[in-house]
Amino acid sequence: MNSVASAGHQARGTARQATNSRTFDRLARFGMACRGVLYALIGILALQIAFGGGGKEADKTGAVRTVAEQPFGTVLLWLLAVGFVALALWQLSEALIGGLDVKHRVEAVSRTVVYTLVVGTILSFLLRGTTGQSSDQSSKDLTATVMAWPGGQFIVGAVGLGVVALGLYWIYDGVTKKFCEYLRTGEMSPRTRGVVEKLGMVGYSARGVIAVATGVFLVHAAITYDPKEAKGIDSTLRALADTPLGPWLLVVVALGLVVFAAYCFCEARWRRT
Repeated sequence: MNSVASAGHQARGTARQATNSRTFDRLARFGMACRGVLYALIGILALQIAFGGGGKEADKTGAVRTVAEQPFGTVLLWLLAVGFVALALWQLSEALIGGLDVKHRVEAVSRTVVYTLVVGTILSFLLRGTTGQSSDQSSKDLTATVMAWPGGQFIVGAVGLGVVALGLYWIYDGVTKKFCEYLRTGEMSPRTRGVVEKLGMVGYSARGVIAVATGVFLVHAAITYDPKEAKGIDSTLRALADTPLGPWLLVVVALGLVVFAAYCFCEARWRRT
């Protein structure tokens, strides 16, 4: 038993040493920059929708297709895949050996899942020439599947409320500048810190607004028992243009996503890993 415990302790030590290496740190930061590229593309696609020129989905699927259409698109997609694999491994290591509390471990696991799904979308395009379903169709299909379970209607409603809570938490993060806890702010000049704080405040708030709206649609789908009411990021953003504020609300949120992309590039430079 002692030998098993010793082997487990040694394995964790080896894993911790690997994740603390300079190479792993650089890969994780490269992944953060790739995350910024993805958010920038989604924001730009949303702006095109707001001004009546959006043909692609304003989500990760549309972003991947946009990258693929560029010169050396295949190379760029492979680089994005490497970046998001690095992010997934980083968050997985945080969940397993990062010494975090339960709340932060759960957050790390959820990020691992999200980054892994992005990798799957990219690899699907690279290996099969297609990104598969859009986020909207995936949301509808998954909602329909869950609703068919015993108590599925309540599960969908609970998930929707959870997504709303997550969006409100992101808005709270932005307003209170809580995200600064994860940055090496001591290495920034006062002016740079001010810029990074503003980018984070706007970016996190924009993400929060989208999450709240997505969660509301899920709750509505549960109440009406209609999976078609569930929406992915693309349909959620398009729905913002149908509000009394018109496309200008979508413009504001889309610009917020572009701002968050800029924050991601700052995070790649100053994030604590």
